Amino acid sequence: MKPNIRVGYGYDVHQLAEGEEFWLGGILVPHTHGAVGHSDADVLIHVICDALLGAANMRDIGYHFADTDPKFKGIDSKILLTEVMNLIREAGYEVGNIDSTICLQRPKVNPHISEMKRVLAEVMEMEVEDVSIKATTTEKLGFVGKEEGVSANATVLIYRNA
Repeated sequence: MKPNIRVGYGYDVHQLAEGEEFWLGGILVPHTHGAVGHSDADVLIHVICDALLGAANMRDIGYHFADTDPKFKGIDSKILLTEVMNLIREAGYEVGNIDSTICLQRPKVNPHISEMKRVLAEVMEMEVEDVSIKATTTEKLGFVGKEEGVSANATVLIYRNA
């Protein structure tokens, strides 16, 4: 019999630009630059959404929330995450855990991780200890190291709620 668990992976990149708000993990992070995107460009929430949708074989965030649709212009990514959670729960799945990594040279993410975990767990209606967020720099290499962008990835485990 096939186990009732599935794993999904998400990866995303956003350009950083001066004068933009920097939403990350559902919170506003003070910084001179913010992520550019059609929504609020919260790269961490986007990778979690993609990982969840992928695990449930429901395509990706762009399929469900197209960046050509004006109704998603500037939208709070927490709303998108809520919708993704509704989709996977309607399909009979629950989230076991999330493991994510943010790649960002500056600002330092570590002081914000506890609040991000709290916010994301609340939005997804799950326990904080089931949401892992890590952060790393790229040692000044590549577009992240040159502070031109931010990237993130996430792996999720979902299970069929029997």
